[in-house]
Order: sequence, then structure tokens, then C-alpha cells
Amino acid sequence: MYFEASDYWIIVLLLILVAAALAMYFIKNLMHAVIVFGAYSVTMALIWLMMNTPDLAITEAAAGICTTVLMMVVIMRTSRKERKK
Repeated sequence: MYFEASDYWIIVLLLILVAAALAMYFIKNLMHAVIVFGAYSVTMALIWLMMNTPDLAITEAAAGICTTVLMMVVIMRTSRKERKK
């Protein structure tokens, strides 16, 4: 069983996905976790594209961007601010 060059890139991207998933779990700051989620989504879209499924890549990219922006807006709107005494 022989691997092509694109197979090695897919393996590298899958390792990046695992690292991003672990980072999202351990990051305490919500905004940083959302940024890592956006990177996860872009990486997943690249994997779909390399596997010759452009329809899934476009769907993943669009859903990932919308979800990331929506989570950022919610975090910005609901963040707690210090009260002045």
C-alpha cells in the first residue's frame, strides 16, 4: 500500500484537527476558543477539498464562518464588565 503526497497532507491536517480540538477543550478564554474553532473549521474545509468533495468544503467553510462570527458576537455582547465604585 503506497501513499501519495496528498495523503501525507491529509494526515498532517488531521493531526492539526486533533490539536485544535484539544486546544478548544483546554483554553479558558472563550474568545480564544472561538478563534481556534474557526481554524478548526477552515482546516476541515481544506480536508474536504483535498478529498475531492468541494460541495462539503464550501458548506463547511460557510457554516464555520457563520458559526464563528455568531459566537464572537454573542461573547462580545454577554461579556461581563467591571463596575466602577
